[in-house]
Amino acid sequence: MTPIETAIAEELRKIAPDIDAAEIDHAADLRDECDIDSMDFLNLVTALGQRYGLEMPEADYPQMRSFGNLAAYIAARAS
Repeated sequence: MTPIETAIAEELRKIAPDIDAAEIDHAADLRDECDIDSMDFLNLVTALGQRYGLEMPEADYPQMRSFGNLAAYIAARAS
């Protein structure tokens, strides 16, 4: 796992402790894959934004639908 993927997995575990990051399909919709609702997703994005010092506007959420897309989104914007 990359450091960004590890960070996503850590933040996901705070929201859904039973999630095994190793079993997440990186191409599947994250909400469905992890059985999280929109508020949990918002909390995840907010925590990652704070962790990386990024603004992650709601308009960009469609770009973050899967684990892989979320990791790529952060990687492209984190410095």
